[in-house]
This record gives sequence, C-alpha cells and structure tokens, in this order.
Amino acid sequence: MATTVKEMLEAANAAVPRITPAQAHDMMAKGDTLVVDVRDAPEVEKSGKVAGAVHVSRGMLEFRADPQSPYHDKNFAKDKTVLVYCASGGRSALAGKALKDLGYERVYNLGAFKDWADSGGAVDKV
Repeated sequence: MATTVKEMLEAANAAVPRITPAQAHDMMAKGDTLVVDVRDAPEVEKSGKVAGAVHVSRGMLEFRADPQSPYHDKNFAKDKTVLVYCASGGRSALAGKALKDLGYERVYNLGAFKDWADSGGAVDKV
C-alpha cells in the first residue's frame, strides 16, 4: 500500500513521544541514556552536537542499531533509553519509529538541535 511522507510522519509521531529539552536533560542526568544525532555530517560539523551524543546519519541508523548487523555500534543497546534529534524533528521522528520497529522500547524524539542549544543545553563542537 502506497503512503506519503506526511502519513509516515504521523505514524512516527504517534509511536515516538516528543520531549522538551528540559525533559531530555532530566533523562540524561539519570544515566543509561543514549542520545543520537541523525543529521548529516555537514550539519553536525557546522553546529556541533548535543554533548555526549553519538552521531549516526539517518541513512545508517538501522545498520548501527541492529545487533545482528556487521555495522552495529556498541553504543546501541535495547535496555537503554534512546533520545533522537535532528534539525527540525522530522528525521528524528522517523528514526525513532525505526528504532521502535527494531525492538527499542524507550525511544523519545528530542526534536530540533536548535531547541536544545537555545535552551542552554551543553553542546560539543566537532
């Protein structure tokens, strides 16, 4: 069945709760949280990333997150809380839905990097 990006985003937003920078900060303070930047490399190089975040471009996410993949990144573990973000919240919504589909249970959409930075969230310059 054919679908549209709008429908995909609606499904992703329904499956993956959007959180505020303050909520993300609280989750990160508890530990056992993986923060994932799904923007493309030039975006990360230009602005930096959430302090401590792992950068995995949206196109490689499933390969890095799947323990059965030869490209698996050991930072990904299904027992962790995972926060994903991008430039505006769209790619992170789709990324969060993909993680849910892979069996990650505690996945949240932090939305836009700019919102994190503007809220005073710590940023690592790349």
